[in-house]
Amino acid sequence: MGLVALVSLLLALLGLSAVKAEDPYLYFTWKVTYGIIAPLGVKQRGILINGQFPGPNINLTTNNNIVINVYNHLDEPFLLSWNGIQQRKNSWQDGVAGTNCPIPPGKNFTYKFQVKDQIGSFYYFPSLGMHKAAGGFGGLRVNSRLLIPVPFDPPADDYMVLISDWYTKDHKALKHRLDTGRSIGRPAGVLINGKSSKNRRPLFVMEPGKTYRYRICNVGLKTSLNFGIQGHTMKLIEMEGSHTLQNTYELLDVHVGQCLSVLVTANQKPMDYYMVVSTRFLKRTTTTTAIIRYAGSNQPPKQTLPKTPVGWAWSLNQWRSFRWNLTASAARPNPQGSYHYGQISIARTIKLVNSPKLVKGKLRYTLNGVSHINPWTPLKLAQYFNIANKVFNYNATHDEPPIFNALAKIAPNVISIKHRTFIEIVFENHEKAIQTYHLDGYAFFATGMGPGKWTPYSRKTYNLLDAVSRYSIQVYPNSWTAIMTSFDNAGMWNLRSENWENQYLGQQLYISVVSEARSLRDEYNIPDNALRCGAVVGLPLPPPYTV
Repeated sequence: MGLVALVSLLLALLGLSAVKAEDPYLYFTWKVTYGIIAPLGVKQRGILINGQFPGPNINLTTNNNIVINVYNHLDEPFLLSWNGIQQRKNSWQDGVAGTNCPIPPGKNFTYKFQVKDQIGSFYYFPSLGMHKAAGGFGGLRVNSRLLIPVPFDPPADDYMVLISDWYTKDHKALKHRLDTGRSIGRPAGVLINGKSSKNRRPLFVMEPGKTYRYRICNVGLKTSLNFGIQGHTMKLIEMEGSHTLQNTYELLDVHVGQCLSVLVTANQKPMDYYMVVSTRFLKRTTTTTAIIRYAGSNQPPKQTLPKTPVGWAWSLNQWRSFRWNLTASAARPNPQGSYHYGQISIARTIKLVNSPKLVKGKLRYTLNGVSHINPWTPLKLAQYFNIANKVFNYNATHDEPPIFNALAKIAPNVISIKHRTFIEIVFENHEKAIQTYHLDGYAFFATGMGPGKWTPYSRKTYNLLDAVSRYSIQVYPNSWTAIMTSFDNAGMWNLRSENWENQYLGQQLYISVVSEARSLRDEYNIPDNALRCGAVVGLPLPPPYTV
């Protein structure tokens, strides 16, 4: 008898079975409340999680299962979304208005999801209204499993740095401005981990000679930010879940909604140094600082700060220097470069042009002439309960922008994409302001960008070898950006502007990816605890997906 058969027989005799161990679970209970904060010296109402602003950081490892019970103690509905977490087969947990009923005041909802086959730097944020302008956000990092090689030595510590523009007006006042057709205007300042330059206590401490990892995420509303550390260089190692070629930078642009990781070695004279964050692409530059202290030092930082770059050509050239590390492993042992995206045939090209429109005298933002609104019934619920035709129409947005400057159409904006097709999406920005886009449920390859309008000949400039796989991308003024991905994650997924007033006023859409097999191999059934609202209240559950 062979060894395997002998072991099986012994297990059977003992009444045991060989069961594969499930990935670990982490449990959290969060209470969402209002509280008085004054990051710029002006008292205002903030959104706190367990009394904290910003909220608590989440520290995970690949394939961990997360259970977060969120209690809403605000006076209005609330949702949290998980920026960059792909929610494989599980758009039910995405936490945006198109997939989830909001948590009513005084109620709770438990998110349950797995960070399946992911590593990297992410964050969570409140997705409804203008809640994001009041806080409720925090860092989320996913570490590699111990057996997966990482292309750098373990750092002495791992720091989360949340940078953002900031407004001193209440989030409801900002929302009212948008509802009445006005812009929210310029930010009042810039924050680092919820603090301004008024904070003189060290935010981080480094020991001489040691190397530290800083994960930087721009969690703001609309402003690109430039990041640097006085007197130190930064080695880029990871960007939105991908290991990168390890180029060295003195300054890095981080656009709204984007995250990256750098290594910084404490190899300078022991003293205090400034971490410096400055606004980009505004007429007047606003800068804030935080103190990094060498352990044991009491010498204050020098007052000379790094000079903020001017214009977007510098930023575009920096983006061109970002490259995927083809030989490094990510969440799995196989090298990242084993996926040859540049050799896959494009099945469909979708070209999206953003533009502002006035509708009855009020400002709206559109994609291909359609300005999205959220119906009372979340799109995913309407689709699952087979009442989509009562809530929205598919494909109001076409694959090409309208030829003429037509009036804006205000409607739920849902496009359908066939499951497992490889799609090219081209963003064209004809405006004077930079745009940033985020795609839920996926990572994509940002293969090209350039000035002017995109044409099929633009593909000759694409990087089809080592473009970084990521979840957000910028589009510079009067320029285009092209991305590619395989739509293999069934669900309802939000493609949105990360410029939050644009998003709120309609510059977003949802991508419906349906598996015709209706199989649990492709998508999970609706969770037992899913909140019901709108037209699905009281409806019987459809037949469940099967294996």
